[in-house]
Amino acid sequence: MSYQVLARKWRPQKFDDVIGQPAVTRTLKNALTSGRIAQSFVFAGPRGVGKTTTARILARALNCDKGPTPDPCGQCDACVEIAEGRDMDVLEIDAATHTGIDNVREVIIAGLGILPVRDRYKVFIIDEVHQLSVPSFNALLKSIEEPPPHVVFMMATTLLEKVPETVLSRSQVYEFRTISSKAIVDQLRVIVDAEGITVGDASLQLVARDAEGSMRDAQSKLDQVVAFTGKTIGAEDVATVLGLVGRDLLLDAVQAVADENAPAAFELAGRAVELGYDLRAVCRELSRVARDLLVLTVDPSRIADPEIAGESERDRLVALAKRFSREDLLRAFDLLTRAEFEIRGAAQPRYHLEMALLRWIHLRKLVAIED
Repeated sequence: MSYQVLARKWRPQKFDDVIGQPAVTRTLKNALTSGRIAQSFVFAGPRGVGKTTTARILARALNCDKGPTPDPCGQCDACVEIAEGRDMDVLEIDAATHTGIDNVREVIIAGLGILPVRDRYKVFIIDEVHQLSVPSFNALLKSIEEPPPHVVFMMATTLLEKVPETVLSRSQVYEFRTISSKAIVDQLRVIVDAEGITVGDASLQLVARDAEGSMRDAQSKLDQVVAFTGKTIGAEDVATVLGLVGRDLLLDAVQAVADENAPAAFELAGRAVELGYDLRAVCRELSRVARDLLVLTVDPSRIADPEIAGESERDRLVALAKRFSREDLLRAFDLLTRAEFEIRGAAQPRYHLEMALLRWIHLRKLVAIED
């Protein structure tokens, strides 16, 4: 059998397996239990957080031999075929491909009156529905509002604001959230343990942080790292493969600013260039460090939060947080965010990074007017 990527191999098969979306899964399970099943659903949210997966699980729950049930068995023909994407009564449609009204008429509207071949419901899963044309949406309106009793629509989108209000008002809208780094790390730990991969929590934290709240992105990045390192993964391997800016470099830069050591700041900018880092990413990560330090000045107990600091760098972050005022860090965050934007189109991005660090040093000399 050919290799199956982790994102597909570990795709959730039940509502309880969906990570980080308890409000959505609980509501859908209660609706199935009480028989209050809507005719149209819209699943909206960022990429890789479980929208299409939840639609597939809902389709299985509706068509399972034991259903409609909040816990599909996963063994009957309907459950197996829907999971494998070959159930003829569950049609997955890519709206980017079927954009035009003619495609909508041929694939969806013409099929509404045809009873399911075997399943209880005919399900239309429309992915990236916001890419449908305006005439296509208009053609769907009546079908979504009053479909035949055997039809259920499920629409997924990353851009909810581009879906017409007329469609949203005829559907139940579920908004998916980005997944916390802790939840992603916990799930990655389950995966690596099952796959026999040796990796520390600090490495998984780097993968989760780079995934920016997307479980699918985290699994894909983990796949990429495993392809590079094999079954044993270190934090340096993760940083190398994913092109992450080393935390030591970032904390050294903040230390240079705290010490008002301009030569060291210039040297660190040069080191970032030599290491081949994207200097926009350096500014972005520096702004993140400034934010983390600000959080610690407001609430020192957050030092135990793995999203703020890894175990090995907590003492250093606490020491740095004591050297900056909240006003310093607020100004630094604005300064670094602006520098990231300026570097985007700069002919010499290194100069902008150097000047940003130098400005940060001089901003710390500002005194409140009342003083």
